Amino acid sequence: MRRIFSTTRALSTALGLTLLAAGGAFAQSPDPAPGGQALGAPVPWGLGLQDAFGPVKAAIHDFNDLVLYIIIGITIFVAGLLAYVIFRYSASRNPNPSRTSHNTVLEIAWTVVPVLILLVIAIPSFRLIYYEDRARDPEMTINVQGRQWYWHYEYPDNGAFAFDSYPIPEGELRPGQLRNLAVDNPLVIPVGATIRVLTTGHDVIHSFFVPSLGVQKYTIPGRTLETWFRADREGTFYGQCNQICGNNHWFMPIAVRAVPKAEFEAWAAEAKTKFAEGSAPGWPERDRATSVASLEGAASAASPERAAPAAAATPSVEARR
Repeated sequence: MRRIFSTTRALSTALGLTLLAAGGAFAQSPDPAPGGQALGAPVPWGLGLQDAFGPVKAAIHDFNDLVLYIIIGITIFVAGLLAYVIFRYSASRNPNPSRTSHNTVLEIAWTVVPVLILLVIAIPSFRLIYYEDRARDPEMTINVQGRQWYWHYEYPDNGAFAFDSYPIPEGELRPGQLRNLAVDNPLVIPVGATIRVLTTGHDVIHSFFVPSLGVQKYTIPGRTLETWFRADREGTFYGQCNQICGNNHWFMPIAVRAVPKAEFEAWAAEAKTKFAEGSAPGWPERDRATSVASLEGAASAASPERAAPAAAATPSVEARR
């Protein structure tokens, strides 16, 4: 029996290290775009987590690794125990089966051990939930509102300006911009700053999800939820609404651009004029209408049966604003 446990432990360690290495290989972020900007984005055939570029995501990685080791150990132990029982207590080796009806020590053990394992998982899980929930001494606040089907951002601490963020159609992408992820107006933040995010919904439930920064929060109409993140490196980090929110859910990408503080202050000063109430948005309105129409046209071309419902369900750009 001792040899079996020793072998099980060795196999658990080996398999765990192999899976972690494989997960790390598949989870690599994409090669940086020209200028070294694209850091956090999905990759084809990726199986693992995206690289961590902030403390929240790093904490999620640590918790994932802990649970992974526990799951691997349990799986190997149970599979090994089943194989041992099948081999050791087969009919040919055990023609007279035991009539044992109970074993108090064993029954206590298989009750207490799972409880202890659950506690080992639950305690760091609760700590992580509370860690993600509230920002400690945030340097700025950004309000995020999910709308069908685009994002609305407000900067109350930096001049009280606001703007909308739409995806850039494939035909208008510039070199280095990612298809279905690049946006006209990214969320710009200073690198290394603790950002408090307040989320709400305008119409239905959306989800503000940027995996490489460890951000995942619903935007619910009538409620304000809080989370936070920090980007420890300059670059652009991508995400998407991951809560099915209607016909055009698929084009609600998120782009967070982390820049040096001086560059952020210059951008904020320009944005106060650019996005002042009544001024032109990031795209001229006629260009925005054309671009959104091209997105909807692409969706109809890819899936003709959606063409009629899309035309009926999608409001005009002017109506959405």
